[in-house]
Amino acid sequence: MSASLAADHPLVDGRTGGSALVTALRGTRGPTTPVWFMRQAGRSLPEYRRVREGTSMLQACLDPGLAAEITVQPVRRHGVDAGIFFSDIVVPLRLAGVGVELDPGPVMDQPYRTPDDVARLVEHTLTRESLEPIREAVRRSVAELGGTPLIGFAGAPFTLAAYLAEGRGSRDHLAARRLMHADPATWGRLVGWAADVTGAFLAAQVEAGASAVQLFDSWVGSLSLADYRAHVAPASARALAGVAALGVPVIHFGTGTAHLLGAMRDVLADAGVAQPAIGVDYRTPLDEAAAIVGPVPLQGNIDPALLGAPWGVLEAHVRDVLRRGRAAPAHIVNLGHGVPPDADPDVLTRLVDLVRAGEPAA
Repeated sequence: MSASLAADHPLVDGRTGGSALVTALRGTRGPTTPVWFMRQAGRSLPEYRRVREGTSMLQACLDPGLAAEITVQPVRRHGVDAGIFFSDIVVPLRLAGVGVELDPGPVMDQPYRTPDDVARLVEHTLTRESLEPIREAVRRSVAELGGTPLIGFAGAPFTLAAYLAEGRGSRDHLAARRLMHADPATWGRLVGWAADVTGAFLAAQVEAGASAVQLFDSWVGSLSLADYRAHVAPASARALAGVAALGVPVIHFGTGTAHLLGAMRDVLADAGVAQPAIGVDYRTPLDEAAAIVGPVPLQGNIDPALLGAPWGVLEAHVRDVLRRGRAAPAHIVNLGHGVPPDADPDVLTRLVDLVRAGEPAA
C-alpha cells in the first residue's frame, strides 16, 4: 500500500482492504460477486427526494452533510458492497470558479473554443481550500460506511472538455471534435486543464478516505479509436497518474466504448495504475470484453432498461451477466449505465439478493 495514504485511511487500517469490492478490484474472485449500482446515490430513492427537497443539485453536492447522507442512503437500503460518492461531473468546474449551472444538464457561462477562451479558463485552479467541502463529505461518508468501501467519482477529461467546448450538453459533441482537429494546440490546453482538475478532484477524495475511484467518460463513445488515442487518452492518463501514485484501485468506464476498451485499458497502464478495472456498458457482453482487455477485472453490465421488465426476464439476464463475467479474473456486478430515475428501489434490493445468493454452475 502506498505510504502516501494516512494511517487511518480505510485501506491502511484494515476497514476495507478485505472487502468484497476491493478484493475483486485487486483481481481475486471471492465466494460471492460484489455488487453496486452507478447512480445508486439519489434519483430513484424516496429518501433522496425527501432530503433534496428545496435544494439544487449543485447545492446538495457541495453541502458535506447532505452529500454524505445521500452517498450512504443506498448502502443502507440495498446492502450494496460499495458507496459511490454523491457528486456531479461539473462539480470540480464549479469549485475551480468556472460559471456552470445544471438546467437540468450542464450549462456553461460561455463556450470555451478559442485560444483566448481557453487562456482565460486555465487561469482557474482547484485549491486545497476549494476542495475542502469534498474532503469533508468523503470523511463523513467513510465514517458512516465503516467496512463498506467508498468509491470516488469524477468525470473524465474528454467529457469535461466536451461540455466546455459546447457550452452545454450535446448529443454529437461536434464542437469538441471539431476543435481537436481544427486547433489541436487549443484542444490540448483545454483537455489538459480538464485532466488536472479531474486528477485533483479524485486525489482529494482518496486522501479523505475513498478506497477506489471510478473515472466516468460519459461521451467518449462518440470518438473514433484514432481520435481517442491521439487526442484523449494522454489526458485521461494524466488525470489518473496522481491517483495511481496513491495506490488505490481505479475503474475506467465509458458508454458506447466497445471499440475503445483496449485503449481504455492502456490508459490505466500508462497512468501507472497497479490495480486497474474496466467498466463495461450494457452493449458489450462481458466475455467479449474480457477477450479484448485481457486479465483485468471487469465491472458491469446489466441493462438498466431491464429493471422495468418482469422479474423472470431480469433474473435470466443477471444470471447471463454473471456467467459471462467469469471470463474475467474478477467481476463486480453493476448496471451498464446509471440507475434510471423511475427504477423501483425494491427491484434493486432484490437484484442484490439474487447476486448474493450465488451463481449457477459454470
